[in-house]
Amino acid sequence: MCDLKSNLWLCLQCGNLGCGRSQFGAVEGNSHGLAHSNATQHPVAVKLGSITPEGTADIYCYSCDEERTDPALAVHLANWGINIEEREKTEKSLTEMQIEQNLRWEFVMTTAEGKDLKPLLGEGLTGLKNLGNSCYMASILQCLFALPVFQERYYHLSDALPVAESPADDLETQLRKLADGLLSGRYSRPDSDIIASEHTLEVRYQRGLAPSMLKALVGRGHKEFASMRQQDASEFLLHLFKLITRSRHPSPSSDPVRAFRFVLEQRLQCVSCKRVRYKTDEQDNISVRVPVRRIQANFHGTEDGSGKETVKDDFETVTFKECLDIFTGMEIVELNCPACGSKDGFSKRSLFKTFPEILAVKADRFDEVVNWVPTKLDVPVVVGDEPFTLDQYKSPGLQPNEELLPEDTDAGNRPSFVPMEAAMRELEGMGFSRLRSEKALHGTGNHSVEMAMNWLFAHMEDPDIDTPVNLGGGGNNEAADMDPEKIETLKVMGFGPPRARKALRNTGGDVERAIEWLFNHPDDQGDTGDENNGAAAVGGPKVIDLPGSETLPAHFQLHSIVCHKGGSIHSGHYVAFIRKRVGGEYGDSWVLFNDEKVVEAVDVEEMKKFAYIYFFRRV
Repeated sequence: MCDLKSNLWLCLQCGNLGCGRSQFGAVEGNSHGLAHSNATQHPVAVKLGSITPEGTADIYCYSCDEERTDPALAVHLANWGINIEEREKTEKSLTEMQIEQNLRWEFVMTTAEGKDLKPLLGEGLTGLKNLGNSCYMASILQCLFALPVFQERYYHLSDALPVAESPADDLETQLRKLADGLLSGRYSRPDSDIIASEHTLEVRYQRGLAPSMLKALVGRGHKEFASMRQQDASEFLLHLFKLITRSRHPSPSSDPVRAFRFVLEQRLQCVSCKRVRYKTDEQDNISVRVPVRRIQANFHGTEDGSGKETVKDDFETVTFKECLDIFTGMEIVELNCPACGSKDGFSKRSLFKTFPEILAVKADRFDEVVNWVPTKLDVPVVVGDEPFTLDQYKSPGLQPNEELLPEDTDAGNRPSFVPMEAAMRELEGMGFSRLRSEKALHGTGNHSVEMAMNWLFAHMEDPDIDTPVNLGGGGNNEAADMDPEKIETLKVMGFGPPRARKALRNTGGDVERAIEWLFNHPDDQGDTGDENNGAAAVGGPKVIDLPGSETLPAHFQLHSIVCHKGGSIHSGHYVAFIRKRVGGEYGDSWVLFNDEKVVEAVDVEEMKKFAYIYFFRRV
């Protein structure tokens, strides 16, 4: 139907040859393969230039609008006179083109004079090869293993590696292997296969490590992280935290994720009678909203190099302190007062009860949802290199002049969960049912539409997705919440018996789902009547063994950042900037980890303004 000689797709049902869609900027196509499918209802086609002698190829189903695999591809192609043993791959696959497209969101790799940035080699300066849209994983791993707590746990070890029946399935083995690869410096050497440019004659780039076994293990059973698609680096960080905490450790205190954990204290006060209630919530990160103040629309060349001019908003610069002020600010929530019966609501504010050793902060710059994907706004946030204090965000706790709200003794009369109505409307407007929207907000602590939407995408296939949950906190599944073996399993992971019982009761006694409930359910602290409860309401039993430290002053300093370029968290490119001891004292040098490329960074101040994830160390 046209003269194109590449990007040709063979219909596996009738043998029609039609060109594909124009994609990825540089691939021509007139969609004649799609037109044939629409006209004949023949859905499946194979890209001729992608066929390999091993029997792999790009298979596409136009009905599903998804890539597929064909186990009997050799037989099906033989029907049209094609012998795959004689084929040679001549065109890039869809995955390769997607990676290429994401890599076009290039970070600056040259100096102001146009020279290549200086490659760095040595201990702690090993890059990670892109396995196929895996930059989200590489950037997080580089930041984590640059922290002393991860180095001490997985690299500076005196004990021998425990024997694993299947090392490929053992997270301890894979993390120790990665630590050795990244930190030893043995693999950080010039690659003789890489031809040096005129600017890098003295030092060539390195090849980088390919952590394919770790990626396969971490992604196993996870619909998104098991795929070759780009993912959200923040979601991967939390997923990895969960896996590490679940894994075996020499002792509960040796879990490196403990360094990230802290306690937020929530203060609720009735607007009418002024009585208060305090609740604590254990977390390992915070998500701060970046205020959006548009200046004007200006013309900009597109970042992907297409050359087309587009209108792009500019935004006022905000400070990191302003983001923290918003995060810890007061808001009004719709709750009925159990003391005076008022329906005027409560004021709510959350402050730090304890501070972590490492504070992980995600900057939420996402605006309206377009085609089910939140769009990212380039709002600059100023974060300095010098230490700063969080003392003003420390919760003072219950004051002598404050009167506590009465505790509810009857579980059936406990205040029920009240989802944010604005968030409910937004989720329902996207097409989610009211039950699913409420369940998602409940499962993510009623924090934000973005978190609830990500929760829904991750739990779409759950068999109980449309089963109502007990949102009031009550329940009488005694068999589930009193099983001592299950409670002990959760206790070993650092969860107190009250929280363990509550999690088991709300998940039908399923330990795996209880663990997820505990990680994703920060608004419920279990049965406050138990003396061992690690998150009791103020005025109840004594709180013990809280993660983090209450000691002041609480000074923090920026250690590393994960930066992202692209319009969505599910596309574009991620890199990491990390402070390293490179020819000077700690903090003097910033190093850019761009997949396998490890170079001396420039323009870090500019990059910090648009970082997606910040890691601060307590100093």
